[in-house]
Amino acid sequence: MNKIYVVGLGPGGREQMTLRALRAIEECSCVAGYGLYLDLIGDLLEGKERIETGMTREVERCKAARDAALGGRTVALVSSGDAGVYGMAGPLLEVCEGYDIDIEIVPGVTAACSGGAALGSPLTCDFACVSLSDLLTPWEEIERRLRGAAAGGFTIALYNPASRKRTDALPRACRILLETLPSETVCGLARQVGREGESCRLTTLGELAEQPCDMLTTAFIGSASTRVVDGRMVTPRGYRGL
Repeated sequence: MNKIYVVGLGPGGREQMTLRALRAIEECSCVAGYGLYLDLIGDLLEGKERIETGMTREVERCKAARDAALGGRTVALVSSGDAGVYGMAGPLLEVCEGYDIDIEIVPGVTAACSGGAALGSPLTCDFACVSLSDLLTPWEEIERRLRGAAAGGFTIALYNPASRKRTDALPRACRILLETLPSETVCGLARQVGREGESCRLTTLGELAEQPCDMLTTAFIGSASTRVVDGRMVTPRGYRGL
């Protein structure tokens, strides 16, 4: 049977993965992914073929995984976090349309969940996730989503807040959010969660634009009810008596 597992690795490393993800990789003779993510699970890949492509070559990676499966291999296509959240599940399903391949999607812990846990509990109530990368989404659409999330009163998790080329994305997003939200809104940044060098810090929306961040950082903008509890970012659930 032609088989591809699309596996969410979580933050990376054996201890960050679900048991289902571990078993899926164990069953495979071939593992495809971005080099950094393959390195994070290097101890699981002994004796397995690696299909490795760089950033911006995701479609090529999916096609290589598809072709390996059509050749009779059992393949794992891996993503950091969850494969269905800014991950490889969607592109893989598209390139495999019409082919006789069994595709099983294995969920993982996405950055909003792992970063939120490191900061406290900012996502206790309704929340929105918005990527600030305009590589595949026009900035005008990102602006529309930011304004909608702010108007809706959601806690917001911002993925891809900066890169070496996109140094102005987070400041631009902050200016848009400040049109609706007060500058004292509680915010947090979580970087490299679950990996060596993990760090978290709290700030406010008025100061967020000046905070250093990169592609390994997830930024969190609190809702109107979000507050700091003993140094942790918390959005109250609303239980009576609290």
